[in-house]
Amino acid sequence: MISYLEFEKPVAALEARIAELRQTAQGGDIDISSEIRRLETKSSELLASTYKALTPWQKTQVARHPARPHFKDYVEGIFTDFMPLGGDRLYGEDQAIIGGFAKLGARRVMLIGHEKGNDTQSRIRHNFGMGKPEGYRKAIRLMEMASRFGLPVVTLVDTSGAFPGVEAEERGQAEAIARSTEACLGLGVPMVATIVGEGGSGGAVALASAERVLMFEHAIYSVISPEGCASILWRTSERAADAAEAMKVTAQDLLGLGVIDRIVREPVGGAHRDPAAACATLGKAITEEIDALVGKSADELRNLRAERFLRIGA
Repeated sequence: MISYLEFEKPVAALEARIAELRQTAQGGDIDISSEIRRLETKSSELLASTYKALTPWQKTQVARHPARPHFKDYVEGIFTDFMPLGGDRLYGEDQAIIGGFAKLGARRVMLIGHEKGNDTQSRIRHNFGMGKPEGYRKAIRLMEMASRFGLPVVTLVDTSGAFPGVEAEERGQAEAIARSTEACLGLGVPMVATIVGEGGSGGAVALASAERVLMFEHAIYSVISPEGCASILWRTSERAADAAEAMKVTAQDLLGLGVIDRIVREPVGGAHRDPAAACATLGKAITEEIDALVGKSADELRNLRAERFLRIGA
C-alpha cells in the first residue's frame, strides 16, 4: 500500500478508481481495459507533472516519507558482504549511525550512514537517525580504519540532526561532531557522501564533508529543519513552508550554490515508489564518482575537499 502525501491526493483518487475498475473487470463480462489504460496514462502523467513542480516544502515531505528507503535498504540494494562494526571504544554503541566494511561491485569500501528505522520499534531503536556522540566517534574510528587499509569511504546521510538530549551534551556532542567533520576533511582516501533523505545541521555535515557530495533529487539539506527555522524567525512552526523556500533546501538550489556536486535522479514519484530503481541509480552514481577519485594521492584528495568547501559562498 502506498502512503500518499497531502499534495498527492489527486493521484490517489485516480489510482483508487483504477483499482476499483480492475476489481470490477475480474468479475464481469464487460471489457473496460481501454478505460483502465486511459486512467493509468492520466495517473502517470499527473504524477510526473506533480513531481516536476514540487515546492521546497513538498520536497521536504517526500524526503521524510515513511516508506522512503533508508540505510539498510541501500545496503541490501547496492552493496554486498556488509560487515557491521560497532562501538566507539570510548562509551558504547549508537544504533543511529551504522558502519562497516562492504563491497560496491568488486571494490571493498567503508560504508557509514544514518539509519532511521521503518516501524515504531526500529525507529526507537535507531533513535530516528539522530546520532549521539558515540555514533560520531564510531564514524571517526571507521574512517581512520578505512584510511589505514586504503579503502574509499561512502556515507549515506539521512538525519533531521544530531540528538539534542542532555545526555548527548554531557558526553560532548559538539566536540564529537566537530571531530567527525575534521576526520572527513583529513581522510587520505576517496570519500563520496550522498544525502539520501534529510540532511539536517551538523549531524549531517559530520558525515558529508567529502570531496564529492551527491544528493537525491527530492532530498533536502540545511542547517536547521524548516519547522525549527520558522519557530525562530516567526515564532511559529506553521510557516515552515516559507522557511523551506527561503533556506534553499532543495538539491536543485544547492547545486546552483555549489554546496553539492551532483543530483541523483529518483524514480517518478520519489524513491519510495520504486526503491530498487533508486538503489540502482545511486549505486551507479557512487561507483562513477569513486572511479574518478581512485588513483589520486592523499594530498590531492585533501586539497579537493578544501577547495570545494572554500568555494561555497565565495
